[in-house]
Amino acid sequence: MAKKNISFEEALSKLEKIVSDLENNDIPLEKSIQLYKQGMELSLICKEKLENIEEEVKVLQKNAGGKFIEKPFEVSEEEY
Repeated sequence: MAKKNISFEEALSKLEKIVSDLENNDIPLEKSIQLYKQGMELSLICKEKLENIEEEVKVLQKNAGGKFIEKPFEVSEEEY
């Protein structure tokens, strides 16, 4: 179902729709399982895309000499 060549935004939008459908609609069990599987595929795609982007992101910071240096992007645990 889910294709890895879709954008992060498209995958996230589809995932949000699936979650909404599962939460708010009276869906037969078979359809719920199908939607759940699709949601899991989309969540993996989103996770992979975020991990790939995280590797590419660099943060510029000024060092003591006033020059900009590149530093790998890191998220502190406090931001979760």
